[in-house]
Amino acid sequence: MKFVDEAYIDISAGDGGAGCVSFRHEKYKEFGGPNGGDGGRGGHVFAVADSNLNTLVDFRFSRRHEAKRGEHGMGSDMFGAAGDDITLKMPVGTIITDAETGEVLFELLVPGEVITIAKGGDGGFGNLRFKSAINRAPRQKTPGWPGEKRELKLELKVLADVGLLGMPNAGKSTFITAVSNARPRIADYPFTTLHPNLGVVRVAPEQSFVVADLPGLIEGAAEGAGLGHQFLRHLQRTRLLLHIVDIAPFDEGVDTVKQAKAIVNELKKYDPNLYAKPRWLVLNKVDMLPVDEREAIIKDFIKRYKFKGPVFQISALTREGCEPLIKEIYKHVKAQQVAEQPHVEVDPRFTGDAADPVNP
Repeated sequence: MKFVDEAYIDISAGDGGAGCVSFRHEKYKEFGGPNGGDGGRGGHVFAVADSNLNTLVDFRFSRRHEAKRGEHGMGSDMFGAAGDDITLKMPVGTIITDAETGEVLFELLVPGEVITIAKGGDGGFGNLRFKSAINRAPRQKTPGWPGEKRELKLELKVLADVGLLGMPNAGKSTFITAVSNARPRIADYPFTTLHPNLGVVRVAPEQSFVVADLPGLIEGAAEGAGLGHQFLRHLQRTRLLLHIVDIAPFDEGVDTVKQAKAIVNELKKYDPNLYAKPRWLVLNKVDMLPVDEREAIIKDFIKRYKFKGPVFQISALTREGCEPLIKEIYKHVKAQQVAEQPHVEVDPRFTGDAADPVNP
């Protein structure tokens, strides 16, 4: 299925039903009094985060979504029925913004999370509501309130722990295939990856993290060149970036250090916060280097690139060096998850560390 990470929709909650003016008419009941019921509430529009979805493609072909209006009130004290609600299923990671103002309204970050994106209008009052000791035959009623109407922009940012960054054909797709359950398209030409791919990397039976493979970046991406700039937003929620570099390019005239620096510069131009994220350097395709020259080539690259963070040497094709890398990634991701957990103050009386308040 084609990956779609942006869509525009128009939503309309249901209008409330109008109140009713009615009087009780029965034999031998000359002054039966008012019995007009209230109108029903209009239907709400909900959004639910569905972990089984990974694109917004459904909203490309179905833009208008309307909930039912509430029924009008009726005589004999009968209130109108509420309009049917509608629920829109969206992928986890969807950001909902106002299409006109650009204001972020909601974010769906937890699977199964349900939010109300448009409220239905309340029903109007029937004349039964206006009965009083001095107004025994009221003829007042109120119309139903209109439901909320909105033009929304939906934007999907995939929820991944680790994002892969690099030039086209650096081996990102091969790497995610080697370490996870993802099976992206792999070929020997640039821009093989046309949309993000997610893979779950299992380090142990109960230890795993999610990695995202994005289309490769090229110089000028921040200004719109190539494909990768369209998907850089998906790296904004990651905890770690892996900058994968082809250390053994097919074209001998390619300056790998210049390419690596160009990618980092594009990242900085696009979003300084993204540039500030933890970033590790992964030198791929070391199996393509002559054994006797490998160490010298890698040392020369690191010296010229002046990278001060962690550096790993791997071959995604043969899986050489992949196992130690994913173990280190898991340690880093787990540590960040623990650091991001909110601190909760615990009463020492309930931890067993303090003396018994009753029998000290």
